[in-house]
Amino acid sequence: MLLGMSVVVTGGNRGIGYAVCERLARTGRRVVLVARDPARGAAAVRELPGEVDLVAGDLSTVAGVRILAEELRRLCPEIEVLVHNAGLWPSRRVLTADGVEEAFAVNHLAPFLLNHLLEDRLRRVVQVSAGLFVKGKADPERTAYGLDFHPVRTYADTKLCNVLTLPLFARRWQDAGVTIDALHPGVIRTGLGDRGGVLGLVLKAAKFFWTAPEHGATPVVRLALEEKGSGRFFNVDKELPVHLDQELGERIWRQAAALTGVG
Repeated sequence: MLLGMSVVVTGGNRGIGYAVCERLARTGRRVVLVARDPARGAAAVRELPGEVDLVAGDLSTVAGVRILAEELRRLCPEIEVLVHNAGLWPSRRVLTADGVEEAFAVNHLAPFLLNHLLEDRLRRVVQVSAGLFVKGKADPERTAYGLDFHPVRTYADTKLCNVLTLPLFARRWQDAGVTIDALHPGVIRTGLGDRGGVLGLVLKAAKFFWTAPEHGATPVVRLALEEKGSGRFFNVDKELPVHLDQELGERIWRQAAALTGVG
């Protein structure tokens, strides 16, 4: 059992998440790497320095997130930083066992539910987001169920849903001393959005010129270890003013609460 502080990183077995785990482990922190695939997660842990533990968890269903939260609560008496890095950019509409669109579940509902289930253990939360959220259109009646699915825009829609709850979490936790910020880490060469066909080949060619995951990890780690501020959004290292529809944010919050059963 881990004692004392821990840092939890979802989607930590590859890409930016792996690089974040490596950086934080080198600071001497206990790192808990969350991965969906136990074998790939274990392989990543073997390559990482320091004290790194693996927790396998499925972020695509409410039941899976609840099981993951219980295991994290068992391992982590206190969580110094929770980094929501796991993300999904789907090429087709897929519904989860809960009847919601898969990217909506992973990109939005999973962080929302983990924040609630772990909030008495948390000190800081960092949400790895995407600058594309500004192109998103969140429709509570359609987005959650993929009724407005699009192979490019759905990613932006789900990231917008997530960002809309950012100021609400900051307000919820202000008296408890828990802070939360989000960031776009840059245009980074990862496996996110990989797919087959002509579009897949074009994307693969474009990614050749994108920045390596190690560079994407730098602003994430900086923000993770920062102790001031909450409810902010950063484009890499620059804080950006974000003008959000407060009424829509509250509707998205209420919907996520109902879908996850947090009340």
